[in-house]
Amino acid sequence: MRTLGIDFGLKRVGLAVTDPYGMMAFPRPALERTTKDRLFADLLALIEADRIERIVVGLPLALDGSDTETTRQARNFAERLGRRTPLPIEFMDERLTSAEAEGLLKEAGLCGKKRKTRLDSQAAVIILEAWLATNRP
Repeated sequence: MRTLGIDFGLKRVGLAVTDPYGMMAFPRPALERTTKDRLFADLLALIEADRIERIVVGLPLALDGSDTETTRQARNFAERLGRRTPLPIEFMDERLTSAEAEGLLKEAGLCGKKRKTRLDSQAAVIILEAWLATNRP
């Protein structure tokens, strides 16, 4: 089952997609947020093109597990996406994924602008991999 992982952000939305068997996650280019309509149109096009069957949205909780303003924005984003697609949408705790993604990209030798352009989608990979690890039979 192909699953789309989303790292919701106010400037960019990081994306990752599983292989057709739902075993591994691969980054897709992040979407720059311009307008809501454009963002959702781009997401729906990706969902159709990649034959996505499920969506996992990273939930940016505070370190103590409580909601933040960004948590509420991510929930609202998922709700708006849910009105545009019949696919199931689930949440995955994404605390510290951006820091982990930054470390992985540094370790891979990416610096400066290259690292920044890939950070959000690498975070989406981490979110999706965590979801896969907790949802395998």
